[in-house]
Amino acid sequence: MKALYIIALLWFITVSFIADNEFCGIRNTAFQQGETINYTVYYSVIGIYINAGTATFAAGLENFAGKPVYHVVGTGSSNPSYDWIFKVRDKYESYIDTGNLQPQKFIRNIDEGGFKQTENVTFINANNTAITAKGSFPVPNCVQDVLSAIYYARNIDFNKYKPNDKIPFNMFLDNEVYGLYVKYLGKETIKTKYGKFNAIKFKPLLVKGTIFQGGEKMDVWVTDDANHIPIRIESPITVGSVKVDMMGYGNLRHPMTSLISKN
Repeated sequence: MKALYIIALLWFITVSFIADNEFCGIRNTAFQQGETINYTVYYSVIGIYINAGTATFAAGLENFAGKPVYHVVGTGSSNPSYDWIFKVRDKYESYIDTGNLQPQKFIRNIDEGGFKQTENVTFINANNTAITAKGSFPVPNCVQDVLSAIYYARNIDFNKYKPNDKIPFNMFLDNEVYGLYVKYLGKETIKTKYGKFNAIKFKPLLVKGTIFQGGEKMDVWVTDDANHIPIRIESPITVGSVKVDMMGYGNLRHPMTSLISKN
């Protein structure tokens, strides 16, 4: 399983943002330095889910190019007992301006089933440009990378939307800009491996690829509190299906008021 890539991508599209001036330069009120969140990835082929991998996200505070930034890191791996089937050791990093939550640099180092890839992106926000080893690419205003978008989007006031509203967003990945949307479905109570939550539910539009089937086939739930942490993601994939559950967290900025009871 590509544990980190799945969680990072799904988390991003789970709580995505409106790609216009309304949310350009949004201020951070959702997370803080020292926050950590852990996930377990479950995989199923015949209806029985197995524990296939884990991922962790952490936010720190550093200086980058003379300005304060959040240094967010996501690491993911397959469970050792499944390494012989498909070994995963991934690491994603993003340096995010603390003032406007715009990405300054994105780094990806992946090892997935023997396929290794390194990506290094520098964002020049002043002229809407992303620079990679493949060249310079024009990007829309307020474009995000996979990790920066996660933390940027958590600051949105989801109470502004009504069921079936579509929220567009832009993401830069693999030298391309992706224009997608998420469909807000409302609020409900959900039980996960961690506990019972009051949650916000979405259906993101996915582009057909090597893992996902495309269309509105994924269901996502995030905490209905000021943290907006994804707590469950379910989706069919090319072979079988995947379920991702939040299984632990630390140093949140706000109390987890959405948690009704813990297992």
